[in-house]
Amino acid sequence: MGTGGPPGGEASPGPEGRQPSIFHSIKFFVLCHSLLQLAQLMISGYLKSSISTVEKRFGLSSQTSGLLAAFNEVGNTALIVFVSYFGSRVHRPRMIGCGAVLVALAGLLMSLPHFVSEPYHYDLTGPEDLSQDFKASLCLPTTSAPAPAPSNNSCSSHTETQYLAVVGIMFTAQTLLGVGSVPIQPFGISFIDDFAHNSNSPLYLGILFAVTMMGPGMAYGLGSLMLRLYVDIDRMPEGGISLTSKDPRWVGAWWLGFLISAGVVALAATPYFFFPREMPKEKYELCFQRRKVLTVAASSVGKGEDSLKQGSGGSPEKQDGLAQIAPDLSVIQFIKVFPRVLLRTLRHPIFLLVVLSQVCLSSIAAGTATFLPKLLERQFSVTASFANLLIGCVTIPLAIAGIVAGGVLVKHLHLGPLRCSALCLLGLLACLLLSLPLFFIGCSTHHIAGITPPPSGQPGPGLFPGCAEPCSCSLDDFNPVCDLSTRVEYITPCHAGCTSRVVEEAPDKVFYTNCSCVEGGGPVLAGSCDSACSHLVLPFVLLVSLAAALASVTHTPSFMLILRGVKKEDKALAVGIQFMLLRVLAWMPSPVVHGSAIDTTCVHWARSCGRRAACSYYDHDLLRNRFLSLQLFFKTGSLACFILVLAILRQQDKEAGTKPTLRSSGQEQQQLMSGPEKKPEESKV
Repeated sequence: MGTGGPPGGEASPGPEGRQPSIFHSIKFFVLCHSLLQLAQLMISGYLKSSISTVEKRFGLSSQTSGLLAAFNEVGNTALIVFVSYFGSRVHRPRMIGCGAVLVALAGLLMSLPHFVSEPYHYDLTGPEDLSQDFKASLCLPTTSAPAPAPSNNSCSSHTETQYLAVVGIMFTAQTLLGVGSVPIQPFGISFIDDFAHNSNSPLYLGILFAVTMMGPGMAYGLGSLMLRLYVDIDRMPEGGISLTSKDPRWVGAWWLGFLISAGVVALAATPYFFFPREMPKEKYELCFQRRKVLTVAASSVGKGEDSLKQGSGGSPEKQDGLAQIAPDLSVIQFIKVFPRVLLRTLRHPIFLLVVLSQVCLSSIAAGTATFLPKLLERQFSVTASFANLLIGCVTIPLAIAGIVAGGVLVKHLHLGPLRCSALCLLGLLACLLLSLPLFFIGCSTHHIAGITPPPSGQPGPGLFPGCAEPCSCSLDDFNPVCDLSTRVEYITPCHAGCTSRVVEEAPDKVFYTNCSCVEGGGPVLAGSCDSACSHLVLPFVLLVSLAAALASVTHTPSFMLILRGVKKEDKALAVGIQFMLLRVLAWMPSPVVHGSAIDTTCVHWARSCGRRAACSYYDHDLLRNRFLSLQLFFKTGSLACFILVLAILRQQDKEAGTKPTLRSSGQEQQQLMSGPEKKPEESKV
């Protein structure tokens, strides 16, 4: 194991003049870090791809699942501020390795609820007793089968304790995931910048971010594969199951993706325990003509932790910044100094407005990433696997293309602050206009007997229709059937008054017959009625993806506005503060806000042991309109912020034009209008 030389010294290329170890190569470090960040983003994004499945499996509301998805930001936000303080005092590769091990443990912990829970029973009865499973949802005389009794007997205090334990384990795992993610990116970026050749550093960061950007897409792809498998694939009953992935009661193997991701992260973490604390500074510049393109990618997807890179660049003009004096401060002094720098940074109007705009855009991204799969499942009757496939193959690649396009425009057109703000304004305006047709792509919830009102002119049964009164229908049961002739859905065959069941093996379909609540006595098909607008799912996803691409174009120009809108000595901390605010104001609350809005559109909640569980049916029009209205609200807020930024910059431009002397004496205006002649510093970002 290489431990490197003493702090501040230069590590020898290799002991006794031998061939330098591969762990003393910055290129190998870039390769390892690219793979680690790819795996880390894959495991942190995987929960979002399986959020509706986790809701169904453990009976969570969308508000609770949104809180769960956002909870990894709690541990991350609480510790990220201290990265500037500890950055130069620790063995960075080992800290990255330890953080990655925590991330892998968090992935294992996220899968633990599957192993400590009872096998999934989709009919509230044991699948091992197949005849009982058949009868569970049928219409039987009240005297012969008091159905609610077994359900009540199974609802012991142990069941409730198990539910609380499962939820607690998942929240703990998400917190651990956030804590483990803290050192990975900032320490990795600063380490690359310290020991790479000055001209190669932007190239390496471009490669790093280009590989990293594939992580969320791979998370949705992994979710698409795993959710095709049955949740209890490791403990299948002898007789098998009678569900298909299109059945609304289907639950995929959500836990398997966490095990796979945790294994990949653990493998990617291993090399970091062999890297030295310091390595020889790279001496030679790479001759690679396309370095500029990759530099654009680096600047376009830079994270908040890039502030460390800014702080460790060695520029003599930045020696009075907090990132430079942090190593000379104690923890208490650092905590005392930080609020003062924070307030000084927030007083810059351009910085504040751009950050507020990014908060709005990040809120859209957080809400979309978490709940767009669920919206597609409910609105267009597609499986969770297919919804994840669409997002991973269409939405995320187009969003990445938008980020890169924004970086290319800024780099090659040499856009100044005024034109950067104009580009952001145009991108958001086009995104807003493209989002409006989404309100009209969808259809209403079909008629569900006893839950949704029937179409005008058609008589509908009440909540407990008279035809099903002789039946002993359990309130906790959920086994939907569809009358294909009238497109009316019933919660269970019992609620349709069906007394017998027929299985057609050739097309593998199940029918219920002798139904007293159905005209002609049936038959009715097992499963929910398909959406009447399922063919519109591709146009809907394409419009969402194009809107996401246009909004992503604003990423790089808004980032440059922040770098050019604060004092030079505050740049490093300004970027860190920016992303800390994005976490606190957007990534943490947005999934909860979106989940709460979705819960308000539920028209029928499933029951488990008398407790409200996951939502069984939504008002589709209300669900689509409230979800999109929330997105429209954030887009409008972001647009308003950039309008104000453009107005301020125009005013400053006019003042500078009428008073040329102020242009040379005003430090902030000089930075704002620095333009293309400061290419080395832009490339460094």
